[in-house]
Amino acid sequence: MKKFNIRKVLDGLTAASSSSSAAAASPHSGNRENDMIQETLQSEHFQLCKTVRHGFPYQPSSMAFDPVQKILAIGTQNGALRLFGRAGVECYCQHESGSAVIQLEFLVNEGALVSALADDSIHLWNLRQKLPAILHSLKFNRERITFCHLPFQSKWLYVGTERGNIHIVNVESFTLSGYVIMWNKAIELSSKTHPGPVVHISDNPMDEGKLLIGFECGIVVLWDLKSKKADYRYNYDEAIHSVAWHHEGKQFVCSHSDGTLTTWNVRAPAKPAQIITPHGKQPKDGKKPEPCKPILKVEYKTTRAGDPFMILCGGLSYDTVGRRACLTVMHGKSTAVLEMDYPIVDFLTLCETPYPNDFQEPYAVVVLLEKDLVVIDLAQIGYPIFENPYPLSIHESPVTCCEYFADCPAEVIPALYSVGSRQKRQGFSKKEWPISGGNWGQGTLSFSEIIITGHADGSIKFWDASALMLQVLYKLKTAKVFDKPRGKEEKSSTEIVDEDPFAIQILSWCPESRVLCVAGVSAHVIVYRFSKQEVTTEVVQLLEVRMQCELNEVESPEGGGEQASAVSTPGTSSSPQTSLPQSHPSTSSNNSSDGLRDNVPCLKVRSSPLKQSPGCQVELLIQLVWVSGEPPQQITSLAVNSAYGLVAFGNGSGLAVVDYLQKTLLLNVSTAELYGSTDPHHRQPRSPRKTRQLSAGLCDGNDASAAPEERCKSPTSDCVVAIGSGSPCNSDEDSKQKFIDKVKSKSKRISKTVASDFAKISRKINMIADQKDDARDNSFSRSRSSSVTSIDRESREVISSFYFCDSLSKKSETVAVPSLWVGTSLGSMLAIALTVPSTPDQRMQQPVGVSFCGPVVRLKGAILRMAQLDASGTLLPHVYESWYEPNAPEEERERPRRRRPTSPPSSQESPDCQYAVVCSEKQAKVVAMPSQNCVYEHNITETSFVLRADVVTMTAGVGISCFCANGHIMTLSLPSLRPLLDVNYLPLTDMRIARTFCFSNQGQALYLTSPTEIQRITYSQETCDNLQEMLGELFTPVETPEAPNRGFFKGLFGGGAQSLDREDLFGEVAAGKASRSLAQHIPGPGGMEGMKGAASGVVGELARARIALDERGQKLGELEERTAAMMASADSFSKHAHDMMLKYKDKKWYQL
Repeated sequence: MKKFNIRKVLDGLTAASSSSSAAAASPHSGNRENDMIQETLQSEHFQLCKTVRHGFPYQPSSMAFDPVQKILAIGTQNGALRLFGRAGVECYCQHESGSAVIQLEFLVNEGALVSALADDSIHLWNLRQKLPAILHSLKFNRERITFCHLPFQSKWLYVGTERGNIHIVNVESFTLSGYVIMWNKAIELSSKTHPGPVVHISDNPMDEGKLLIGFECGIVVLWDLKSKKADYRYNYDEAIHSVAWHHEGKQFVCSHSDGTLTTWNVRAPAKPAQIITPHGKQPKDGKKPEPCKPILKVEYKTTRAGDPFMILCGGLSYDTVGRRACLTVMHGKSTAVLEMDYPIVDFLTLCETPYPNDFQEPYAVVVLLEKDLVVIDLAQIGYPIFENPYPLSIHESPVTCCEYFADCPAEVIPALYSVGSRQKRQGFSKKEWPISGGNWGQGTLSFSEIIITGHADGSIKFWDASALMLQVLYKLKTAKVFDKPRGKEEKSSTEIVDEDPFAIQILSWCPESRVLCVAGVSAHVIVYRFSKQEVTTEVVQLLEVRMQCELNEVESPEGGGEQASAVSTPGTSSSPQTSLPQSHPSTSSNNSSDGLRDNVPCLKVRSSPLKQSPGCQVELLIQLVWVSGEPPQQITSLAVNSAYGLVAFGNGSGLAVVDYLQKTLLLNVSTAELYGSTDPHHRQPRSPRKTRQLSAGLCDGNDASAAPEERCKSPTSDCVVAIGSGSPCNSDEDSKQKFIDKVKSKSKRISKTVASDFAKISRKINMIADQKDDARDNSFSRSRSSSVTSIDRESREVISSFYFCDSLSKKSETVAVPSLWVGTSLGSMLAIALTVPSTPDQRMQQPVGVSFCGPVVRLKGAILRMAQLDASGTLLPHVYESWYEPNAPEEERERPRRRRPTSPPSSQESPDCQYAVVCSEKQAKVVAMPSQNCVYEHNITETSFVLRADVVTMTAGVGISCFCANGHIMTLSLPSLRPLLDVNYLPLTDMRIARTFCFSNQGQALYLTSPTEIQRITYSQETCDNLQEMLGELFTPVETPEAPNRGFFKGLFGGGAQSLDREDLFGEVAAGKASRSLAQHIPGPGGMEGMKGAASGVVGELARARIALDERGQKLGELEERTAAMMASADSFSKHAHDMMLKYKDKKWYQL
């Protein structure tokens, strides 16, 4: 019996079906024309890989610092590891288990790091390579890890456990020693109960053979490693949280759960030498002070010239309810309490020396907060903080949308930096940032990159993302144009969102003209122009737009659907309103007898003059108003074009086009009116909604009043299209009623199928509701990607995308004219022709003409992206007007500012000289213009849907990049739509990814991987090849500082630090082997990266061994010379002594 390879069969069927569908969609004229287009983009130009991760580590849990390499490591609760050096040197690693990192320990100046995880495993990371890798792992099976300690310049790691035992690990081989300190041997009869977990381990700074062990119950034991017994035991009634040594090894300090600090002399274990409560109120009658909150950590650092520093976190009195977390710095008689914005996770004191037995000379404190990283300067009065050079403020307000611009004009970044530099805060420390390790990468990219983030508080940040770095350039606060309510009692009843009414929903930016347009969740649009001069705006230019969703009440253009003249809308919204709107519920324009809100915007505009600093300045504010008690629909699509001076926005009610130069409304129509008589859908009048819109989450806020069948629509709205296509399109009421009855009779059968489909898809993109911090961050939909909201959209047709271009929108046209392409949620692409006056003077005086061209092409699913190719298959750039200073005097503005002309039609046999590229949630099509023949078609996905699609420019050509809800990233060639890349990269587990994922030119992409971090990826083979050169190096060869000088008397009388040969104690010969069942050794990844890391580590070891041999030889030579000199001196002394002896040999004492 013949066997079939089912995978090959399926591949063959897929290839055959895709080729047949493409061939069926290609007319002969299109084939004849496209045979001549040579595509340069091939599959070998693509490779997908992560590049860098920016932002603050999400949910940090631990921290460590290498004082010689000057590298900071931060571990998180999800097993991530972030390493920071100098500005621009960052690295991200991830433990496969995803368990929380509970502790980190550097092998100081060795290029290695030990991480201990909550799943009781420890790992050794090699940092001598650009992408660190795990060399060894050790998984404990029977005991839980609670604390680790790695002494300076030691290869033996002490591991404390929950049972109170201490095991010892060789970090070179990652094997356990047979030497174990058992809890019962450590405490013996000092306690009748179990002492609890080990919370602290450290060796005496002056004697490596003495180990200080702190148990949670309050017992501290000084253990002698050689004699294997306890020298002293120190008992206190309160639980211990941390212990810190004085550098001379004669005293140590413990922090306790009642807010006290106890200072102990090593040789006096009976009672503490001192007990203080830093934040406790001291009673006058000498009684014990009131208990305070636990002091979670204390550090004791000495200085050569002054008083020691005692730094602690926690310990505040219980009556300070609501007070923020504090770091206390005690120096001599002064105590400074430094308030933090967020709870403290951990802190570290940075000192001049890595040796624990020398004066520490602290100069800074690194404080790791839940959502920030602060470094405090201890050397300056007032303890100022250092200016943080890392891009850790991405989450200052939750990110609600994101856009990525690669290969933008070179002059834009300096312009944004010049205006943004004036916004910098003052009062920082004047010293250099102390975390200064590592080196920048050697490679670079030839293009500049900008990332724009929109936030929940209405702010917008521009970031320089060039060369795999990230630096904030400029911050814009859009909420300044509105009056902010001071409290809930002043909150306007017209607001349509419960919180964050100024949140940014969509961004549209033209880098060439620097015109920025933003849409907010309160149904408002703001147009900004860039200026280098400061201006004061007395009255914000305001335009109110009334958009209705009922078909029988939609305001339509005068004279019908298709006309060549200018379109004006009757009513209050036909003329610009520069005066302030009425913000109370009942207005003079309210025609409702029952007091419904009407013609009222959602937000109140600022009434006082607005001072606008250099940067983005308000040109026009557009607000949608309430209609007969119904709130305006949130905006789902937005586009701005500087060449035409127009901004277009749409929602579930229709679309509007505004002339922001003349401050007038050009067009305000429903989607149905765009079709005219060619409308393929059956539409029913909708009754006004009774419920209030809550927020723009995954589902529309209007769904409470929708029928179950409507709420359970599929993302592509196929069921609506199928029903509508078979329905009557005339206005006969009887036929409409029959059709409705027919639908109702089948609703039960349909709803079960649709509900099942919806359940499957909703499970894929359902938000993780367990994280409370994500609730607000996940409450905004990515409106640009209409597929996210299309899962639960009602049956109306929503505007999903726009594209301004010079095109041949009508079949009879031979010359490209300004046009607006409109994409809808039901898969229709429609065209609107624009008549824009040619000269600047005419442009400001004459109205822009509008005419409807009807539908161009239809696809499955909502339209996500549209673009335009010329006859040779080259992407036509968007039309734009170059930037000029809008506030310059008139005589300086007279220079011509013409928009970029598009390429003229080429003289070929075929009349088609342009191609429209249209991509939806399901399909991509290339349509020849003006014939509107579909020349290429490709079904992107059948089982999922596209969340984001962009037409991108690569070095080798142009293509379409897509990100699907099933996690696949795909690229298609243009114009033939050949699949070039298909990688299952990232399953959609969070709405944040769907909302923020975006592609850019040159094979770059990004998304918000957590509420605080941006993950950048590349799908360019060229970038992947150069990635190693572009990444920074964490480890740099640095000599370890010399050990402190013991001094003559300490060396003579043995008062200095006592060394210990730990190999003799912990090695296999002396201690034996540990139990195999105690822990399991797991070798590091066997991939190429691990081999490279191991090789580089070996090379580094050999280099260091060679240097050590050279130093040893040099020292031996010096010793030999010194020995020879001492021998010569001894011979001379002997000779003189012998001469003296002979001289006085026979003389009496009285003869001397």
